[in-house]
This record gives sequence, structure tokens and C-alpha cells, in this order.
Amino acid sequence: MRWLGSLLLLPSLFVLLAAQPVLTFPPPKVNEPDAETLKLLEQRTEQLAGEIAALRKKGIVDTLLCDAEVVVKAIRYLMQHKEYYGNSAKEALAVLDEGLLRSSQFGRGEMPWLDQFGSTVIRGYRSRLDGSIQPYAVTYPANYIAKGSQAWRVDVVLHGRDPGLNEVRFLYRHLKAKPAPEDLNHVRIDIYGRGNNAYRWAGEVDVQEALENFLAVETGRGRAAALDPRRVVLRGFSMGGAGTWHIGLHRPDQFVVLGPGAGFTTTVGYLKGAEDLPEYQKKTLRIYDAVEYAENIFNVPVVAYSGEKDPQILAARAIESRLKPLGLLKHLTHLVAPDLGHTFPPEWQKKAEAEYARHVLVGRPLFPSKIRFVTHTLKYPSCNWVELMGLDAHYELARVEAERNDEGVKLQTRNVRLLRIGVLGGSPDKGSRETIRLQIDGQTLDRVRPYEALTGEQSVFLEKRGGKWYTAQPERLLVDRLRIPQKIAGLQGPIDDAFMTPFVCVRGTGKPWHEATEKYAQANLARFQAEWSKFFRGELPIKNDTDITPEDIATRNLILFGDPSSNSLIAEVLLRLPLEWSAREIRMAGTTYDASRHVPVLIYPSPLNAGRYVVLNSGHTFRGKDFEGTNALLYPRLGDHAILELKGDPADPLAVDTKSAGLFDEFWKVPERR
Repeated sequence: MRWLGSLLLLPSLFVLLAAQPVLTFPPPKVNEPDAETLKLLEQRTEQLAGEIAALRKKGIVDTLLCDAEVVVKAIRYLMQHKEYYGNSAKEALAVLDEGLLRSSQFGRGEMPWLDQFGSTVIRGYRSRLDGSIQPYAVTYPANYIAKGSQAWRVDVVLHGRDPGLNEVRFLYRHLKAKPAPEDLNHVRIDIYGRGNNAYRWAGEVDVQEALENFLAVETGRGRAAALDPRRVVLRGFSMGGAGTWHIGLHRPDQFVVLGPGAGFTTTVGYLKGAEDLPEYQKKTLRIYDAVEYAENIFNVPVVAYSGEKDPQILAARAIESRLKPLGLLKHLTHLVAPDLGHTFPPEWQKKAEAEYARHVLVGRPLFPSKIRFVTHTLKYPSCNWVELMGLDAHYELARVEAERNDEGVKLQTRNVRLLRIGVLGGSPDKGSRETIRLQIDGQTLDRVRPYEALTGEQSVFLEKRGGKWYTAQPERLLVDRLRIPQKIAGLQGPIDDAFMTPFVCVRGTGKPWHEATEKYAQANLARFQAEWSKFFRGELPIKNDTDITPEDIATRNLILFGDPSSNSLIAEVLLRLPLEWSAREIRMAGTTYDASRHVPVLIYPSPLNAGRYVVLNSGHTFRGKDFEGTNALLYPRLGDHAILELKGDPADPLAVDTKSAGLFDEFWKVPERR
């Protein structure tokens, strides 16, 4: 069960977009509790932590204990970051009561909250990314597993931006939520998304991981059949609307309908000055800008909502401007509330729900006969039975139009060089590996015999060479990838992509060549650690180079800080990276730099594991101040590679000038200058 031609904006729309103000979000006023309350919070948190540790020793599995340990994490982060907003002490104590109650119930062999229907239940799971515990909440209908009840629709709800939001407030709000309405017609999952990041980067991963955890719990309780995977709704307002636009249009085969309210869908125009960014940065805006994926509405209907006087109405207007010349406006319903600003009142939520219901009634097709899919990166490579496995050029529009009929499959492609077509993949058809007929880009391939995997799934793999398409054996494509590094799904960059799959930061323990480089590496790691904790709500995984294990190499991206003298793993991988680095000089893309005053930064397929990344001297390439502004600021700053010149400021070892930066080509090489 699975969950989860480029046109310019019209000139008049661009003028409107350019006029939109860029918001900033200062944190609320801190209202620190008195010393006695702080001591009580600390004592009760450590009491709960101790009880959980004892339960773990008794054999209660970690995946279950997360439902109580999520409270420990919440209180510790509240205190660590001094996020005492509003009545945080009252909220924290209430959440602690729930954690301690669950601990006592665990001790008696009970877990009643897992079967608590007709209300909202707070949950926690351990993230694969960094081992942190993250919260989410589930609201069940009262008759969730009543005899004769239908398989339930599932609504995934993304919250709006709240500068005062943290784990305690998220848990408290859902812990104290009203009982589920008697007429609730779906299971509701509220996503935390690691805070306020518009569900980008680790925030995007949180949506997927929370859903996976929810499904695992339902499966473990024998309730998986109570859920309908063909009727999953994704919706949200404001920042949640932005998240709905981007996640839904990037993965249009996962949802029955999208319900974005307001939000933003394009960076240029929304963010002042974005039109003047360097070309390599502008290209990476196409990773997340939902407007670049508007054409995917062909595969999933959208019911958008906007207040007439809300500047964020331009999110939907930008999508409309792309859809109209493509003849796809019929797939978008845009509800506009007259005279309203940035608000989504109950009466308009009911109107949106009526529109969702029309699409939910039909359900999402498991194996549609037609697909029209666009992407700009193999970070988002597939839709239903079509998977893009290689592009001619990343960050340029790639498109596949595919139609399945009795005669075979007809395809039209753009900017695609490797392609997989699922022949069965969920179709009700059964049978042997019968040959099929393919028509692709005006070329006909007759009597093509599908490849049958060990799972029984049948696919056709296609490769474009010299402008012509040929069938290909997947084993040979795999060996090609091992021999020649290629940008593929999950290994396509940029640097910031390394923090969307499990990773570990590795600090060197040896003697560095240059003090300035070492100070930069240490300060940059410390900066990343602090920002990951504050803005992505996790503990950064850090190890010394001497402590890295074969398991680390096999399962994690390696984020290496230092130089080849200080960090033994940098020395180990250096021979297979596209640069030369000695105590005297750094040489990359034909240019030589003084090693005492420069540091290289890059992402590359790991020479120690072909399925993982290696990164040199970088965490996220955006900074803390970008999190505090509009979420549109969370775009990559350095692409795939860069050379940074150290300014040598004793007061600020992170002060640098970017001497060069850019994107590798499809084979992880620096493109030739034209």
C-alpha cells in the first residue's frame, strides 16, 4: 500500500506578485516561569525519562515508547531553547501529566490511547533522519471500527505558520482538542512538520514518516483494512497551503484531492530580489516552487481557497496562469471568499469540504490509463506507472505524457533519457510476460517483452541513445550507475538534499593543515548543530572520524568537516572526488586556490557507498536568519559545489566570500563553460 512546455507568468500577474510584501516572523515575547515551576518541570521530566528507561529495559519496544517519550523531548526542547511563550508552564505540565499517565499504563501492560476513538490522540515516532522523536496527532471518528463501517478516507492536515509553535504547544493543543464531531467522515492526521519550514527539507520528510508511523500502528492493531488508500486528502491553510501545493503537485499520484488554502507557489515575485539571484540558485528554486509542477494537476484535482483581499490569493493565481494555456483549468476549483483577507472561516471550510467530497466519492484510480507528469529534478521522479530514471538536464522541464490502451503504450517525452514503464504495477490484469507495443516520441518498438522482477512486477526499461529509444536490461543500467556516477533519484543534489535521508556529521580528530580551515569547520558544524535543533527540532548526529562504523557507511550520508589532514574520511574519499586538495592548494574545474585561505564545499555520490552521499564542510546552505523570515528563503545557496574564501575574521570564523559555486551535470561533472 502506497501513501504518499514551461510558460512565463503573465506580465500583469508578475507585477502583482512583485508587489507582495515579504513577511518576517519574530518570536513571541518570552514569559519565563518562576524558578519553582521550572524546577518542577525539570524534576517531572526526568522522572518520566527514568520511567521510560526502566520500561525499555523490561523489553517494551522503542516504537511504542515513543508515544510517551515524545513528551520528554518536548519539555527538554522547551527549556533548552527557552521557548516560554504564552502560558507555556500550564501547557507543559498538562502534557507531562499525559506522558506520566502513559508511562504508568505501559507498566500495567496497557496502551488505551491506541484504541481511543471519537477524539484526538497525540502520538510520537522516531525519525530515521536523525533519531529524534517527532509528534503528530490523530483524530478518529467515534464509529471507526464499528461493524459494517466503510474503509475510511484519511485527511492529512498541514498547519499554518505560528512563531510560538513548538512540540509542547502542538501536543497541548491536540491533547485538549474537542471531541470529534459526531458526523466526522474521515480519519484526520495533523502533521507537526518539525515546526515552521513550509514542509520543506526535513519538514517534508516528517509528513511521510508520520504517515508511515500511523499506518504501522493501524496495521499492528489489525485495522489497516479500515483505511482507504484511494481516498487520501492533503489540505492546509497559509503555510499549510504552501505545503499542500508543493507536496501534492510533486507527488500527484498519492492523493485523491488537494485542498490548499492561500500559501505561496513561486519564489520569484513572492520574494523580493529573487529575480536577481545567480543562475545556479534560480535553477534550484525549481525544486520546490509548486508553480513549476502545475501541469501535474492533470493527475490530481485541486480545490483551492483564497480570501479575495488576501495577498496570498496570488498563489492560486500563479497556478491558474500556468494551467490556462495548457487547457488544464478544469482540474482546478478556486473558491474565492468576497471581502475576506487571510482567513478561512468555518462556512468556507464547509464549502471546500463539499468540493473535496465530490472527488472522494470517485476515488483515486490505482492504474490510470493516462498520465501527464512533469518534474525538474529526480528528487520527484514518478507518477503512477511512469518513472523517470535519468534526465538530459536537471532543473529544466522534464515531461512524460503516457497513454495505455489495448494496442500498448504511447508516450511523448521531453528532457528524459532513461524511463521505466510499469506494465502491471497495480493493474487488475494478470498473466504471463506477453509482449507489448510501445510508441515513444514518434518511434515504434514492437514485441517488447517486459522485465519481470522477483516481486512479480513487470516493467519496461527504456534508454535514449543518439536520439533514439532502445529497451534496456535494468541490471546493465545498475552496473552503468556503479561505473559512471549519474544523477538518479535520491542522488541528485543539491547539498541540502543530503539532510533528507539518514546522515551523520563527522568531525576530524587529526591535525589540520591550516588553523583557519579548522576554525571554519568547527564553527560551521556548531552552527549547523544549533540551527538543526532550533529550526528542524532534532539532535544533529555527530561522530568523530575514528568512531565511524561500517553500519554508518552503509546506512548514512557522510557529512565530513575538516581537511584531508584533520579528517581521515576526507583523505579516504578524496581520490574519487572531482577536486584536488593538498596543504598548498585546492584545484577544481581548472582553477587553483590557496588552501590556506579557501575551503571546498560539495555534495557527491559517496566513494564508500554508491547509494549514499558524501558532503564536504557544509550543513544546510541557508542560515538561521532565513528561518526567521518567510519560508521562501529556504532555498539552496551553493548548489552542488562551491569554493569559499575565508575572510580571516577572528571574531567570525564563518565569514566567507563565495569565489565559485554551481551545479554538476548529469554525470556529476562540472559543466564545460560555453
